[in-house]
Order: sequence, then C-alpha cells, then structure tokens
Amino acid sequence: MYGFFLFLLLPLFTNPVSSSSSSPDRFTKSLPSSLLRHKTQEYFELGRPLPFDHLIPSCSRRVLTHCFANTINGPPFSTKYSPPRSDCSSPWSHVALELRAKCKGEQYDRIAGLWLGGAELLRTSTAEPTKKGIFWKVRKDITKYSSLLVRSDLNLTMMLENVVDRVFTGVYRVEVHFLYYKEYVAVSEPRVSSIIADQTFNSNFGEKLGIVADEPADLIIPISDTGDRGLWFRIESESDFHAKQIRIPRNTRRVVLELYVSFHGNDEFWYSNPPSLYITTNNITTGRGNGAYREVFVTVDGEMVGSEVPFPVVFTGGINPLFWEPVVAIGAFNLPSYDLELTPFLGKLLDGKVHSFGIGVTDGISYWLVDANLHIWLDHRSKTVQAKSSTFAFPATEVKRNAQFKQLDGSFKIKAQRRSDFVGWVKSSSGNHTTTFSQKYKFTSSISFEKNGTYKLVNQRVKSERDVKVVNEKGAVVLRTSVRRRYPLNVITAILPGSKKGTYLLVTNVTHSMKEKNLHGGYLSRVYNSQDSRGWMEVKDHSVLSGTANTRQSFGYRDEFGCYSRAIGAIDGSLIRDNTTFHCLSAS
Repeated sequence: MYGFFLFLLLPLFTNPVSSSSSSPDRFTKSLPSSLLRHKTQEYFELGRPLPFDHLIPSCSRRVLTHCFANTINGPPFSTKYSPPRSDCSSPWSHVALELRAKCKGEQYDRIAGLWLGGAELLRTSTAEPTKKGIFWKVRKDITKYSSLLVRSDLNLTMMLENVVDRVFTGVYRVEVHFLYYKEYVAVSEPRVSSIIADQTFNSNFGEKLGIVADEPADLIIPISDTGDRGLWFRIESESDFHAKQIRIPRNTRRVVLELYVSFHGNDEFWYSNPPSLYITTNNITTGRGNGAYREVFVTVDGEMVGSEVPFPVVFTGGINPLFWEPVVAIGAFNLPSYDLELTPFLGKLLDGKVHSFGIGVTDGISYWLVDANLHIWLDHRSKTVQAKSSTFAFPATEVKRNAQFKQLDGSFKIKAQRRSDFVGWVKSSSGNHTTTFSQKYKFTSSISFEKNGTYKLVNQRVKSERDVKVVNEKGAVVLRTSVRRRYPLNVITAILPGSKKGTYLLVTNVTHSMKEKNLHGGYLSRVYNSQDSRGWMEVKDHSVLSGTANTRQSFGYRDEFGCYSRAIGAIDGSLIRDNTTFHCLSAS
C-alpha cells in the first residue's frame, strides 16, 4: 500500500512508539515559520454553488457579529433577529445564509451551531488557523426556514466553544449575513419522465395535493435544548437520551423531522473505535471503545420512527491537519442533516395531546451533539384533518460482530442492516392521501491492527436508501421522492519513532467520498464528491512539528439547474491544480 512505500522515504529512528489504538486523533499545527504561509490564506470546502449564486440579491443583512474568544463553558451568543422591510419583504424566492470567519494564531478546530428561534439553521466547524491568519466563507440555502425568517420575535443564537490562553491564541471572528432574493432561478433540465420514476411519478403534485415538493413548511418547531451550553442536546453515553414534549397542530397534513448530528471527544473518530474488550485486555489508557458502529435514532412516545448512520465528517484538526489546508474535508464547513418523513405517524399525533420526541445514539459514548427541527405543513382550509397510522413495529437492527485479536494485533468486523416501512393516510381539504416512508441501509466495517498495534487500517461502507411515496384515493402516485447515498471511508495510520525524544512519526492516508442520487419534485440530481489525502507528520503530544501532505479531490453535480464540476490538488497547503466547469458532459 501507499503507506508502506512512504515508509521507505522516511529516515530510520529508534525511539519506542505506542499502540495506535487511539489513532486517528486531533492535532494543532505548531510548524516552524519556514513552513507557514507568508500571507493570510483563504480556506474552503469543495461543494456545489447555490443555484441562485449568479443572481443579485434584493437585499443583504448582517444579522450577527461576534468574536469567540475564551467561550468554553459559557452561554451561547444571542442577538435579536428581524426580517427586512419595504421592497425586500416576504415572500422571497430564495434566502441564503453566508457565514464569514477569520482567525490567526494557534487553535484547535471547534464545532459551532447557528439557531433561529431554537431551530438549527447550520452545523459547522472551524478551520485551524496559522500565525499569519486564515479566513473562509460558508453559504447555505435556508429558504426552507422561511416561516421563521419572516418573524421579528426571535433570537438568532450561535454557539462556538473556544479556549484562549497563553498557548491557544486564536480568536474566531464571525459574521453572519442573510441574503434575500426575489428573482427565481430558471430550470434547465426537464422533469423526470414517469417511466424513469418507476412509472408512477405525477408532476402535477402541486395541483393534486395543494403543495409543491420544495414548498417551505408553514411551521417549524425545534427539538432542541434550552441549556447554557448551546441549544443542542449532549449525548454522553449509549443510555443517554433526550426528548422534548410537543403538541402537533390538529390541521397538520405533513410533517418531516430534520436531524442534525455531530460527534466529538472519545467518539469523534467512532468509525475507528475497537471493542472495549480489546482496550481492557491490553490495559490501554483510552476511552475510545464500544466498537465502530453508531446509529442515531429518533423516537415518538418511546417508539422508534427513524434512524441514520451519520456521514463520517473529519474536522480540520483530525487525522492529519496538514490534509485540510486550504481545502477542508467533506462536510466540515457544512455538516449534512438528515430528513425523516413522519407523516405516516399523524394518526397518532393529531389527538391534541402532547407527544414526546426523543433522540439517542446506539453504542454512543461521550459525546454527541444532536437536535432536530419539525417541519410542519398545515391545511389552511380546515381546523382539523383526519389521519390514521398503520400498525407497525420498527424492526430491530441486525448487527453481526466478529473480533479476533492477540495482544495488540487483530481484526474487528461489523455488519449491520435495517429495513423499515411506515404507512399512514391523511384526509385533508385536498383529499385522502396515503404516505409510505421506507428506509433501508447496510453498514460494513473492518478494522485491522498490525505490527504490534502500530499499523491500523479502517474500512467502512454505508449504503442508505430513503423513499417517500404519496398515493391519492384512486391509487395514483402523486409524489415520489428518493435519496440514495453511499459513503465509503478508508483510513490508514501507522506510528513510527520520531527524530527527537518525546516525538513520533504518524503516516496517514485518508480516502472518503459521498455519492448521492436524489429524486425530488420530479427532478433527478446526482452528486459525486471524493477526496484522497496522503502524507506524514512528526508529532509531539498533539502538536504537529513538521510533515507533508498531498490532497486530491473531485466534485461533480447535475440537477435541474445545470451541471458543475471541480477538481483540485493541494500539496503542503498550496493549490497546485484547480479546474472548474459548468458544462454537462453527458446525460448520465
């Protein structure tokens, strides 16, 4: 493998090294001045531009400005929000969130969240700065939160816990702007034909059901905390569970739960954790156990209604921080959220009573940050609607584990899968419609330790499928959406002795990708995002003293608005290749 060839390029050392059971890890960059940039550098995440980026916003407002210095264990920062008035008032065709940040000095990566009225708009993390300084920008389409954006009685809240002292000097300076648009984006791709969409899709969904697939919800209710350490719930163990009591309006005709997730502490690299038995048997002083399988699940009144194996986002201090400059890992600046269709459960929720919506993490250890938003569509022609949920039990996850090890060497394999189907009908002023929400995923993980535990190979594969089908009283399908996701991950870490006392060399290779096909609103979109990073670094404690890194990434996207692709190459923090095109190469 590449890692073994890289070993040949490194000098030989004789200092002892320890097991890599705690690798990968997170680090800061304490590089000598000769390896630092000579000017302020821009960082970015490779992804799809917003389809309305070429339009001129009707107005732009700076809604938050704050410096996050020594904010650890402090309350989040909040400020009053009010929508624009006069000629820029609602309705808007699109609304974008733009977060701008800058920092200089030495600092770890930090997780951050942004909420409006308790509903999370963005989960993001910071880049690790240099002495000369860095800056970056995150843009996200937040049009679907329009029912909150029109209100003037809400607080905009941001949490970013940071430590500033004599060693960690970086202060994160953040501005958040909202950009409001009146003009619509022209569609260039035709809707998917009924034949392609399983011969069932009807593009007149808006006429038949009273909404269009991308119509923002009428009401958004947060499932979030009210504590002093951010509005997310903090999951500290597999038995930890957080819930919120919510009463659903009786004229609700559709409800979707949007789930936000991030993982930290002993579970930041959960996908590489060995079983706890391996740790205790070898007397290893690490808390990173419980194996390499995690599932975030959602319950209503104690019954599971959906779950997700999250995409393994790598933060900018993770594995090898030299990989993530100036291009950060997939999802590091804009962590993905996950939608669960809860419309089939309206038969239980529309009784006028308070119901408990809960979130937990299977096998989770300290700590996870989770919350959710309930997006609710109402029947404006009626005060109540009728609904009935089919009787179903959420099937247990099939998990098979195999562990074989002798002292520090061994292999650990996990296979898991789940299939669930939920059905329920809703009778509103638009008619009687039956919704089926189907979810399926397969998970495989393989972790190997060799060379007395100093060589570690992680291989993970996740395949996820989600389908929503809406059928009218005549049996005709009036809406069908589907999401197919694949996210493979490979991580190699190998520990060698360092050149000085108290240091060690860490050879690191990371390849990961996100592949997605999405049928939504009659349009088919495809995305492919793949990143390959290879290099090594010399480390003392958690500080990177020297090293080299080579990162390649390719991104491609095609949807109803057109095509976009970009390919980059970076070596030791400098871009050596950056090619972009908006040309559609093929119809596939």
